[in-house]
Amino acid sequence: MGQPNILIVEDEQKLSRVLQLELEYENYETTIATSGKEALKQMENNQWDLVLLDIMLPELSGLEVLRRVRKTDETTPIILLTARDQVHDKVSGLDLGANDYITKPFQIEELLARIRVHLRNPIKKKEENGDLLAVGELQVNQNSREVKRAEKQVELTPREFDLLVCLLRNKNIVLNREQLIEQVWGFDYFGDTNVVDVYIRYLRQKVDKGYDQPYIQTIRGVGYTIKDIEA
Repeated sequence: MGQPNILIVEDEQKLSRVLQLELEYENYETTIATSGKEALKQMENNQWDLVLLDIMLPELSGLEVLRRVRKTDETTPIILLTARDQVHDKVSGLDLGANDYITKPFQIEELLARIRVHLRNPIKKKEENGDLLAVGELQVNQNSREVKRAEKQVELTPREFDLLVCLLRNKNIVLNREQLIEQVWGFDYFGDTNVVDVYIRYLRQKVDKGYDQPYIQTIRGVGYTIKDIEA
């Protein structure tokens, strides 16, 4: 089996070269695309294990590339590279189907960790039950908004439901408070990020209390995740 193949989409030559050197040092195979059109061509004509996609690109923006690619490819992990002040772009990217984002400037160790996570947990292609999210005995139907654990109905408020769905969609991936705020409350939320802790506590009371195995995990100093017991 060959090494994971990563497409680096970045028009800043110095950064793209640094990324390429770091990734190849970690034994990843890499290809660089420096424009939106070139990236789209590469993604349409080749299979990639993961894509690093800058948002600010010449010819076609990274968001437009993402929008077009996700029409036919829902499974390739895509990590957005964003500027610190591009909050709206981060949210738009996640809504368009990006799996993750990292804000420039970033530590290469953090990027490598995120890459490892997404390569370990590739998105499964949609099946007939694509609206059903599950981990172990916990099941969530996104259409009917029904939640069950061990076939027992779990009653959640709309916000609790949205938070649970967000965690399940990112199963085994640690999300920090800011990421959860953006995905669940929206980029225009200006309240205290501690609201995440409050709702996590609500979820635990309803989803995990009374069971030997808790699904919702706190990663101290980082954030929250739902762990797949069998992972």
